[in-house]
Amino acid sequence: MATRVYSIDSMRIIAMLFVVVIHTNPFAGVGGYGNGLNFLLETVGRFAVPFFFITAGYFFAMKTADGPVWPYLRRRFSSIGSLYLLGIVLALPVFVSGTVTSAYAAGESVPRAVAAHLMRTVSPIELLYYGTSVSEILWFLPALFVSLAAISVFVVTETERYLLPVSVGLHLVGLLAASYTMVIDLSFQFRDGLFFGFFYTTMGYYVYTSEWQPTRDRSTLYLAVTIVFGLLHVVERFILGYWLPGQTFSAGVYSPTYTLFTAVSTLALFIFLLSRPSLGESTPLPSWGAYAVGIYVVHPPVLFVFEQVGDAILAVSTHSVVVILWHLLFTPATFFGALAVYLILHRLHVIEIGGSHLPSWPHIQSKQPQR
Repeated sequence: MATRVYSIDSMRIIAMLFVVVIHTNPFAGVGGYGNGLNFLLETVGRFAVPFFFITAGYFFAMKTADGPVWPYLRRRFSSIGSLYLLGIVLALPVFVSGTVTSAYAAGESVPRAVAAHLMRTVSPIELLYYGTSVSEILWFLPALFVSLAAISVFVVTETERYLLPVSVGLHLVGLLAASYTMVIDLSFQFRDGLFFGFFYTTMGYYVYTSEWQPTRDRSTLYLAVTIVFGLLHVVERFILGYWLPGQTFSAGVYSPTYTLFTAVSTLALFIFLLSRPSLGESTPLPSWGAYAVGIYVVHPPVLFVFEQVGDAILAVSTHSVVVILWHLLFTPATFFGALAVYLILHRLHVIEIGGSHLPSWPHIQSKQPQR
């Protein structure tokens, strides 16, 4: 197989677009049809985060196949850590300003509100493990490191035979806590490294280490399987969210995290992409894939700003044309706004795309032109 898989690079930017779709909730609350469309978009988009975990596990296995694990893990930790720090540095001031505005409008003590906000951000477990202390959106980065670290422990101790069953067991427990509460009532946070990311990253790791290569001549079959599992995913989420509770789209929006068919449909998609490694090579999508992680890190504060703009617009006019137009613009505005901020940071030499994302003054100084 070629070192570069163009199909996966292409899918990165598409998956990132769906991550933004999930966070912007297009057409949610715009009547029954709007809620139905939102449900469909969210269901389709749920492949995105698992896809990123599977991809990370796949390339982790590839990079460590002929060498020691810990040096590569240290490099990944440095990369993930710099991205996480950048996300915090960008999001915290914006969210604190929102707290200031809300406290001032409510006639509350601004210093007290800001202090309470900052205290919530220094919770060690929320900051370092769950990744939700500043922005819930950033949870993926600590979860990815925990997932890779967990796999590394199994690899170094030569107990890889237990890797898949352990990760599957943990994920099933997490699913019971998140989406299948009618079976057993478990109450804990599911979106983390051990109960969520570990399973998907392990799947990617196993796809590579199995030494099975999906072939192009069966790519049509893999695509058909992906579509079938994708449709079953829609049916599964509809049953869980609407049929079992006896609800309709008009009653509201159902948005659970992930379900059983999220895993099989995402895995089928990944296998299809491996069977067509040159897919997208002649398009701009593979090069855009390099921006996916930057858009992810930057988009929480951009999303927050546009949410405030949307609230202000809809407070002035609730005409159906205005509402629909806003829902049409909200997602692309957030996506391309985050991309623009990311590229500006690169042009200003605050960060380096493909390199360090640690915002540091010495790094900026070193990039200044010499006179």
